[in-house]
Amino acid sequence: MKPTDFAYYLSAFFTKYLPGECGSSANTVRSYRDTFLLLFGYLRDEKGLRIERLELRDFQKDLIRDFLDWIERGRHCSVATRNVRLTGIHSFFHYLQFEYPDFLFEWQKILDIPVKKTERGTLSYMGLEGIKLLLQMPDRRTKAGRRDAALLSLMYDTGARVQEIADLVPSMVRLSAPSTIKLVGKGRKARIVPLMEKQVDLLSWYMIENRLDRPQANQCPLFPGKRGEKLTRAGISYILGKYVEMARAQDTSLVPPRFSPHCLRHSKAMHLLQSGVNLVYIRDLLGHVSVQTTEIYARTDSLKKREAIEQAYTDVNPEAKSQWEGNPDLLEWLRMFIK
Repeated sequence: MKPTDFAYYLSAFFTKYLPGECGSSANTVRSYRDTFLLLFGYLRDEKGLRIERLELRDFQKDLIRDFLDWIERGRHCSVATRNVRLTGIHSFFHYLQFEYPDFLFEWQKILDIPVKKTERGTLSYMGLEGIKLLLQMPDRRTKAGRRDAALLSLMYDTGARVQEIADLVPSMVRLSAPSTIKLVGKGRKARIVPLMEKQVDLLSWYMIENRLDRPQANQCPLFPGKRGEKLTRAGISYILGKYVEMARAQDTSLVPPRFSPHCLRHSKAMHLLQSGVNLVYIRDLLGHVSVQTTEIYARTDSLKKREAIEQAYTDVNPEAKSQWEGNPDLLEWLRMFIK
């Protein structure tokens, strides 16, 4: 069977455009792949189309909009998931604008499908006392515990994303002064993050113990699993989750109900902000493209808001006796409700 134009351009999109021209991460490619797998299933099962015969002319705005509605109603997915699927579709048709402009008007109509607004959830982070408790949980008498202590401490101190930690190799660590670590984030953008002295000591002993300080280990995973391969995102989440539960068992008040690896990143950003660090420096540490993304921490920090309001507050209320104090019968009546 002769390949269709859709099959040709979709293959080029995944094998050349995303990894080559865009420098997309493996996670982004997997997300877009899953989007099209869902789309194929929808077109086959709901629309009765033969996937192997799909052509570019078959794709119209109404078809894509129906698919997105099915994501929400048929699969009962959230608006956020619907938006993720739309992002993958937008990326493909943005690519087609330049590679196959024959149906440019239709591509632009698909690109015009808006992302739905979602409710912004509350930012989950842990206070300094909670972080101290969490980092005390790994058993440093064991080799695995020492690895976990170094991993969690580095995640917090650098504000790294979980994938950035998973991808680390010893060649990305500079232990001599000035001590730094190279993190490669979204879009394969690299940034250099300074390491504090205590973090350098912990990381140095960990690398020496595991022979990761030797030249031949430069490209080995910095935090390997039991078989020597690099830890996965799920593996790091499991490690963190184990110690979060241990910390919660010791002091529930210090540990939020939900705490993921990304919450360690949030925690570092909030602590820097509360210490008076400029948002621009926090942006650079976290690897945000715009300081507007970083401003979410300033909007979330109720402590800073209270301090600012208290500093600017002037009491303009007159000294006056409460009207309730002069009415003993009313006070007695109110007390009945708290017996």
